[in-house]
Amino acid sequence: MLAPADRTLIERVVAKDCRDSFSTLVERHQSGLRYSLRQMTGWDEALADDLAQETFIKAFQAIGSYKFDAKFSSWLYRIAYNQMVSHYRLARNREISGIDETVISAAERPVIAEHSEQELHQDLARAMQQLPTQQRMVIHLYLHRQLTHEEICTIMEMPLGTVKTCISRGKATLRKLLSSWQNEDVA
Repeated sequence: MLAPADRTLIERVVAKDCRDSFSTLVERHQSGLRYSLRQMTGWDEALADDLAQETFIKAFQAIGSYKFDAKFSSWLYRIAYNQMVSHYRLARNREISGIDETVISAAERPVIAEHSEQELHQDLARAMQQLPTQQRMVIHLYLHRQLTHEEICTIMEMPLGTVKTCISRGKATLRKLLSSWQNEDVA
């Protein structure tokens, strides 16, 4: 479950406040976490990087509470998810939309006979942004990170049935939003 090298590093951080060990953990996990956050924020790299930095700060502050019962990356994703939800909640409280106004629904886009892979990624990012935050995170963890239902339950602190429902509804919504890709297999 937990990589032995991660366990050793975590134990050093907890026992000796070894910042070099934590730095090694950051180096191992930051690329995947930042990529996931970029997808979750509609490719807002600055926001994703800020959320990743906040995630690692919170992880360092709370590493003593890590129980070794799940992958370290799952624990980090849980913190990242909480950071992202907090960010969007604050933005909403300031009456800032969580969805960029430039996001255009697939129904409003002209149907183009041939799509490039880059266009698919852009359309998928726009479609993902239209999903509710919780559903977007579950879909990302399931489809992009290829985590199991159980791992998603741990990260999201959700019952298995709720995770499965989010996946089912998220896929259905993505199919609808990406209907212009009718010759492509979406999820």
